[in-house]
Amino acid sequence: MKEQLQKTDELTIQLNDEGYLTNFEQWTIEVGELIAEKHDIELTATHWDILSWIQEQFKAKKELTLEGIIETGIATTKDLEELFTKKPLKISTKIAGIPMPKNRL
Repeated sequence: MKEQLQKTDELTIQLNDEGYLTNFEQWTIEVGELIAEKHDIELTATHWDILSWIQEQFKAKKELTLEGIIETGIATTKDLEELFTKKPLKISTKIAGIPMPKNRL
């Protein structure tokens, strides 16, 4: 069953059962903020840097890994866990609007 996440009459997005956006084209900054809010995360500049990197990797059809984020120098493993909870790759990809990865984070 798909979940709808709605904030205003103009904004309705479709999420799958696990909370992933089903259509990346629906993603906007407001959508990212809404999804982050569902996870009790207030987005900072560091969050946005990571989310932008994730989206760039997704658009380039590259693999998304924690190691890849760490190698950018944006954040350490500990930073990622503090920013996105104990499941940083799963939560960050949801907020970035990436459909559920095939490797099921």
